[in-house]
Amino acid sequence: MISVKNALGKVEMLSKLTDTFRINLNNSVGYYLAEDIISPINMPPFRQSAMDGYALKAHNELEYKLVGEIKAGDCNHPSLNSGEAIRIFTGAAVPDSANVVIMQEKVSLVGNNIKIDDNVVVGKNIRPAGEQVTKGKIALKEGSKLTPAAIGFLASLGINKVLVYKKPSIAIVTTGNELVNPGELLSYGQIYESNSGMLFSALQSLGYTNISKHKVKDDYQSTYNLLQQVIINNDVVIITGGISVGDYDFVGKALNEIDVKQVFYKVKQKPGKPLFFGKKDKTTIFALPGNPAAALSCFYVYVNTALQILSGNIDYKIQKEGKTSVSNFIKKGDRAQFLKAIVIKDEVTILEGQSSAMLQTFAHANALVFVPEEVSQINQGDLVEIIRLPNL
Repeated sequence: MISVKNALGKVEMLSKLTDTFRINLNNSVGYYLAEDIISPINMPPFRQSAMDGYALKAHNELEYKLVGEIKAGDCNHPSLNSGEAIRIFTGAAVPDSANVVIMQEKVSLVGNNIKIDDNVVVGKNIRPAGEQVTKGKIALKEGSKLTPAAIGFLASLGINKVLVYKKPSIAIVTTGNELVNPGELLSYGQIYESNSGMLFSALQSLGYTNISKHKVKDDYQSTYNLLQQVIINNDVVIITGGISVGDYDFVGKALNEIDVKQVFYKVKQKPGKPLFFGKKDKTTIFALPGNPAAALSCFYVYVNTALQILSGNIDYKIQKEGKTSVSNFIKKGDRAQFLKAIVIKDEVTILEGQSSAMLQTFAHANALVFVPEEVSQINQGDLVEIIRLPNL
């Protein structure tokens, strides 16, 4: 059995997928750049007014002759003489002959002249050309995530297509004779299958779209055939159930027969002890416990880490924060634990109902409290480590 720290360390050793493609910038949110973006222009491309006001060619007096107006988008390029001013608006091009912009609140009109009620500081309120980035320099480095702000920045440089790393194709496989699809008639001894929908929606919320769902009965040959197929056809395979050591748990045996290389099996944690992580050629395989809360905990901690790295976020590591517990908790056993919790500002409440089979508690949680192996008790007021659940 491997520790949580060592298990995460092995997942973090994955490498990004090498496949790339060019995508329209407006459709690129959540992807990672596969090349440095070299700025084709200065940004801003000209000296730009930072506010509404008056552009001056400064002299020793406080009164200036008003000689015109420049709006944002105007292409006129007047030349000012010493002591002259021009009305200007935010974002407009500042004439090369002007050396300061005075905000309009500090100016009063006196006929065709203006009077300045402010210190005239050369360069004030003028954004220099290339202030954000200069032509020929790196605007965004390879590996940068395309966030809305990054997309807006690249659009401001005139860029409309980018080369990005492909996001992984993902297969979700659920196992179990007892599982019935929601909406169907439930017989005695059966339960509704929730893991595939849960994991599918978790993946979608994280920006993954190339996802397929598969279901297999507790039959060895059927399990073997399906797993062999999805491993060949996908970058990531997520299996739920069938990984323990019961008489009808066939996943481990099938993975072994398919020659999946086991990286680790069983983690010293609760929930999610029977977690499997392996590789077959270029495919990454996770076999999660069948209990829904255990499966989702393992997904957020391990599978999400793998997906981030495979997608190009090569330096990704789970971020833990310190928060003050308002709850008491006594841990049974010596395994590390991930506890469903609610974080509000600087405080965290550990929720009731921590069973690995219970999703009701998880439905209210926005974080996991991590309790290391060596910690046996949490008292109210203790500083604890929390992992925020993404997009919640």
